[in-house]
Amino acid sequence: MTRNWADFQYEIYLNGMTGAVPRLPTDLTRLEELTERRLGPGPVGYVAGAAGDGGTARANRAALARRRIVPRMLRDVHERDLSVEVLGRALPAPLALAPVGVLSLMHPDAEPAAARAAAAHGVPFVLSSASSTPMEQVAEAMGDAERWFQLYWPKDPEVARSFLGRAKAAGFTVLVVTLDTPLLSWRPRDLDQAFLPFLHGVGTANYFSDPAFRAGLAKPVHEDPDAAVMHFVGMFSDPAKTWPDLAFLRENWDGPILLKGVLHPDDARLAADAGMDGVVVSNHGGRQVAGAVAAADALPGVVAAAGDRLTVLFDSGVRTGDDVFKALALGARAVLVGRPYVYGLGLDGQAGVEHVIRCLLAELDLTLALSGHASPATLGPGDLVEGAG
Repeated sequence: MTRNWADFQYEIYLNGMTGAVPRLPTDLTRLEELTERRLGPGPVGYVAGAAGDGGTARANRAALARRRIVPRMLRDVHERDLSVEVLGRALPAPLALAPVGVLSLMHPDAEPAAARAAAAHGVPFVLSSASSTPMEQVAEAMGDAERWFQLYWPKDPEVARSFLGRAKAAGFTVLVVTLDTPLLSWRPRDLDQAFLPFLHGVGTANYFSDPAFRAGLAKPVHEDPDAAVMHFVGMFSDPAKTWPDLAFLRENWDGPILLKGVLHPDDARLAADAGMDGVVVSNHGGRQVAGAVAAADALPGVVAAAGDRLTVLFDSGVRTGDDVFKALALGARAVLVGRPYVYGLGLDGQAGVEHVIRCLLAELDLTLALSGHASPATLGPGDLVEGAG
């Protein structure tokens, strides 16, 4: 049954008849400021911060703002269907929750709260390797809902193999491999607070619960947590990986594989040549390379290079329903949203994440209708013009 996402606005207005107003703003761009006021500088900085002076994160927003929607009139939009098929999966809307680590920094219910919110609305939840909750517990919180696993590809192949086996056994169906973080970038907001959660054993739950990881420790984690943290730091990522190494993933994962962090058309072609199923056009929300190309500016070139060989998804800079519209018009099949749902989690737990999902999809639904579209399938580059932002 097709959901009418736009009905959320009437629900809000009807609730207003009893004097009730939404607990969180419906303009999701306001959530960051609220979160800054309510949470400590370390956790907020870790989520809101970016590489260098923040220029890449600002460029992401500017690249979306520069593209303006050109509405069309007198088209039948009274019934709309936002559902899409992504990697063989039928989704109720072209949206997923992006992988974001260490969510316990934002709310004690952490990843399970966000996962339950995604499950409640049929939106895939992408669990980070660096979660503060073991993957099996997150899977349990979701029941049979759609869930994907994001891999930070560790140096130790046995730990990588173990992660993939655990994820498959826990019902994660799609593997999302982040390529853009072989090293942590220069992040002044974290550096100024001298704050890296992993050194405090936060965001290490999947590792500390992993038999292959624990096999490399002289003592159990609880007996020498500092040694466990340093073992984690030593294997977390591997800047020596190259394209031929993707064969390892294919050998150890029998479902779809997405490569996250692709910005250059040639890398999309290499991904297709390596037998990958798709790419996520992303610059890690501006968190990895200061001065990098805006994700939305990179998207058209990657879409053209991918052709019909790859499914192209998008993230970085998405805050509103019209941002989702623009990414779809530029050729993305679906969009991953990150920071807004994390702010929602920090401000109001699972209910805050659900609020963000419903606001985004109501605004997307209305933007589609008011621009003359009854489905994401009819969107294309001709629905946008480039302006001054």
